[in-house]
Amino acid sequence: MQSGSTQTQVLIIGAGLAGTSLALSLPSSMHVTLLSSAPVPCGASPMALGGLAAVLSAQDSLEQHIEDTLEAGARHSDKEAVRGILQAAPDAVHWLLERQVPLDRTEDGQLHLTREGGHSRRRIVHAADASGYAIMQALAPQLAKAPHVQQRTDCLALTLRRNEQGAVAGVDIYDKHTHRYETILADHVVLATGGLGSLYAHSTNPDSALGEGVALAWRVGAAIRDLEFVQFHPTCLHAEGPTFLLTEALRGEGGHLLDKQGRRFMPDYDARAELAPRDIVSRAIAAHMRQEGSSHVWLDVRHLGADTLQQHFPKALEEGLCRGLDLRRDWVPVAPAAHYSCGGIQTDMSGRTTVPGLYAVGEVACTGLHGANRLASNSLLECVVMGRATAEAIARSKRTQRSALVPETDAATTSSISSSCSYTNSNPSSSSSSSSSSSSQASVGPNWGLSLNSSSSSNPRPSLMTATAADAVENAIIANNDKACQYDGNDSYSNGSHKNHSSSTNNPPSLPALRNLMQEHVGLLRNHQGLIQALHTLDHWHGQISLLPPSLDQRTLSLQLDTAWLLTRAALDRPRSLGAHYRLD
Repeated sequence: MQSGSTQTQVLIIGAGLAGTSLALSLPSSMHVTLLSSAPVPCGASPMALGGLAAVLSAQDSLEQHIEDTLEAGARHSDKEAVRGILQAAPDAVHWLLERQVPLDRTEDGQLHLTREGGHSRRRIVHAADASGYAIMQALAPQLAKAPHVQQRTDCLALTLRRNEQGAVAGVDIYDKHTHRYETILADHVVLATGGLGSLYAHSTNPDSALGEGVALAWRVGAAIRDLEFVQFHPTCLHAEGPTFLLTEALRGEGGHLLDKQGRRFMPDYDARAELAPRDIVSRAIAAHMRQEGSSHVWLDVRHLGADTLQQHFPKALEEGLCRGLDLRRDWVPVAPAAHYSCGGIQTDMSGRTTVPGLYAVGEVACTGLHGANRLASNSLLECVVMGRATAEAIARSKRTQRSALVPETDAATTSSISSSCSYTNSNPSSSSSSSSSSSSQASVGPNWGLSLNSSSSSNPRPSLMTATAADAVENAIIANNDKACQYDGNDSYSNGSHKNHSSSTNNPPSLPALRNLMQEHVGLLRNHQGLIQALHTLDHWHGQISLLPPSLDQRTLSLQLDTAWLLTRAALDRPRSLGAHYRLD
């Protein structure tokens, strides 16, 4: 299938902020190849509205940032990873400033700090309300001028290749420019492929965020951790056109969530009201929507004032005006959408996975920072900190003699996947470098190994909500179950309890069908029956595509199905609610 091969020292797959930070931080003496599926800047990074969380004020402290992160993550985070990454935050901000990133400043020249949900202090550095775009616009030209970095766009990674020692030493790709398959040999392979939010029908992510990086790593035996924790952004604009999220900072600055009567409802669910972490706000909105029989709630920021909105939220203001909404005068319709994957490929604090030669950084990785629910603006921070840390680890590593690649076994055209694959459903008290006893080994045959066993906390926290608030969510859903049936076709938050959902197995495997399945059964609100239904359908689809002739579409869809299966299996294996994972049963 391959038409040729090339060689490089460091191969980075993904050119978002994590991959870019890594490439720019590697020594100029190393030859680096940076692959992306689209022209740079691409991926989710340019779409990030918030900023980077860092302790830069005398009124703040590292211990408080750590506590906020642990609280938002439902005490499921790796404490060492949290401390290590947050401690490096000021240096990460300084690195961006050295790279001429135009972060907002106050009138006296100090960095402007804003506050977002879950943060107890103002600590978010930002560039208006389009921080990701500003960062990538500043870094992209520097990347283009870096003599040691070769950028290759419109390339799709299809298979990781191992050498005779079992280390990852190459990648099979498809180049959409040349329409050729190719193998790239490398001393170090880094996955920076981003998230998996576009496996859902309603997502804030770019269409390319389909989780293939997780499947690529899993197929060569890398441990996957905490994949069940998918964060839904609570305030996505509910209007015609592409999904657009309204930054957390709008609520951090005092924005209110209203029901259709114009009443603030968040105090009914959590004492922190609109400043509660994202998982709580998202579930509260979903519950309230069911209670009202509506497809959205309202965000009211009029009282912030026209000057504040124009100065700090110009992107949100502009986007609203394009949709016929004026944030200075109107309530804005909002609803949750899939936004961020808190889990991913398990790594240490140098980006190393459990497979030699393979690294992972950014959203595709799981350092243990986010736990069961990401604290706002910790993700861009993690991209920069871990990109730089991984570059340092690669630069320090000894170059080994290259050995021959083992023959490729194309997992997309067979019904079995590597028996060394593992999934880690981590215990909150374990570290990110869990022992093998905390991982489950799955021998995956034609039925995808439905006997995966995962460990969980002996005493997991059911939710960050108070017991009363959690009951309010569940009662609102149960009490309005009949009403939900009436608008199931348009409701993004179906709990998978209705009998007519079994028709999904009759649909042929396709990306649109997969997105609808994940939205319906593995979304914001989950239950056992819906998750079993999703696994049955995914198993059926995998069997169907394994019988098709090999093709590019078949190989990419197979990767997407693998990641969807891993996510669904992880959600099923955690029977109790925790953080962003919410079980109705």
